[in-house]
Amino acid sequence: MMKQILFSGVIGLFLTLVGTPLLIKLLARKGYGQYIRDDGPREHASKRGTPTMGGIAFILATIAAYFLSKLITGYPPTYSGLLVLGLMFGMGLVGFLDDYIKIVKRRSLGLRAKAKMAGQLIVGIAFAVLALQFSDARGNTPASTKLSFITDFGWTIGPVLFVVWALFMILAMSNGVNLTDGLDGLATGASVLVFGAYTFIGVWQFQESCANAGTLTNPGACYEVRDPLDLAVVASALMGACLGFLWWNTSPAKIFMGDTGSLALGGVLTGLAICSRTELLLAIMGGLFVLITMSVVIQVGSFRLTGKRVFRMAPLQHHFELKGWSEVLVVVRFWIIQGICVIVGLGLFYAGWAADK
Repeated sequence: MMKQILFSGVIGLFLTLVGTPLLIKLLARKGYGQYIRDDGPREHASKRGTPTMGGIAFILATIAAYFLSKLITGYPPTYSGLLVLGLMFGMGLVGFLDDYIKIVKRRSLGLRAKAKMAGQLIVGIAFAVLALQFSDARGNTPASTKLSFITDFGWTIGPVLFVVWALFMILAMSNGVNLTDGLDGLATGASVLVFGAYTFIGVWQFQESCANAGTLTNPGACYEVRDPLDLAVVASALMGACLGFLWWNTSPAKIFMGDTGSLALGGVLTGLAICSRTELLLAIMGGLFVLITMSVVIQVGSFRLTGKRVFRMAPLQHHFELKGWSEVLVVVRFWIIQGICVIVGLGLFYAGWAADK
């Protein structure tokens, strides 16, 4: 069963390593280049015209890697896996429409704000509603109406509040990844680290599943997750696909992911967190995305309240660029911060399991 994880990761990596250059040539031939803000760091002016919408590469590679791994190993897809992939594809489609209008139609703001929000809401609501269906033999559905940290805890919030909570998470994480995607390879590399963590979490939850309570040394520390192994397969496919994309997206980037990629990554990260019952843990493991989002909130809030800016420029990565840090230095140091967040998150995940022993 574990072969699925290996196959999905390797196939995802191979497809983006080979497929991304083909996408670069296609986008360059059509002239689908990136718009660069005039008020940003001057060094970014050279990026103008670089092909964007690169998220297409790792979205399609992830989906292909998932289904090919199923075909090779003979294991069927699960509802959890399909729902998380569906959330990624749906959010990516909204981002693609935004990129397409922005670049092809030459309208700098892309989709109207209401239309973009409507698209995200439709995709998010569809995911949240469907995730509460399809119970297995133990009565577990892909998502739970309880809040979760490393497992479900507390009271049941009910299906309506769950949909609202899921929408908040999807919009917040998508926005966080979108804001982080301002430097070559920054959002892609940070996402690779989180997907690696979710691959580990899925494997661990599968090995310590309550469905195997009869063979566990401590059944009291088991996990009630519907399809933990398949979530690991999805995370592995994403890790491989993003790693292959990073080869072309790292400085100097040959292609950008665009909103197509950033909205898809934010959506799929949230889907993995919801279906693995680690919703609040995502705020720690995706700490870089949270930090960069908060820098924008602080900047806007401070300017509106006091008329003064806390940072030279928001999001945070541009503040350090304007302080004289090179783009590569900012990216590598922010990757280190993200790595620390992932280590802390996995440490808390394991500590929670050990504490119940």
